[in-house]
Amino acid sequence: MVALPPAAASGFGRWRMAYEFFAHAFALAPGIVGDYLRIAFYKLTLGECSLSSRVSFGSFFPHADTRLGPNVYIGSYCIIGKAVIGERTQIASGVQILSGSRQHLRNQAGEIAGADHGVFATIMIGPDCWIGAAAIVMADVGAGSTVGAGSVVSRPIPAASVAVGSPARVIRTAAAGES
Repeated sequence: MVALPPAAASGFGRWRMAYEFFAHAFALAPGIVGDYLRIAFYKLTLGECSLSSRVSFGSFFPHADTRLGPNVYIGSYCIIGKAVIGERTQIASGVQILSGSRQHLRNQAGEIAGADHGVFATIMIGPDCWIGAAAIVMADVGAGSTVGAGSVVSRPIPAASVAVGSPARVIRTAAAGES
């Protein structure tokens, strides 16, 4: 198994610098072979990752405590921060799921502090969600929701909703029992 030595060299996700190096390297492996290498590496290093999921070219996870449910699809060129992604969720290309909205704070003089001084949150994406291309997600998305392409989610989106725009606004919520 090609992914085992890099996973072991990164302490199975515990040694941040080594983990990030290999996460970036595997992000650049092309084609279906790259898809298999990425999912094998993430199976060994993420908090949870199902082998039935797919992570496409150019996508990576900077934090090893991310969790991917079964049958998750992640398109090309996505950056997924600290997140829990529910089963069968599909994420289009170019999506960024940030680790909350307070990663870079300012001190009293207005100077920006590095990420090591920020507050990292875990973003929850429910099962059966669709996150459209180039969306930026900084808050939770409820089960069965759709986030439109290019939307910026800065506040939680309730379950079974459609949210679009910047900032994302709910334009439709399914009634109980409606799918």
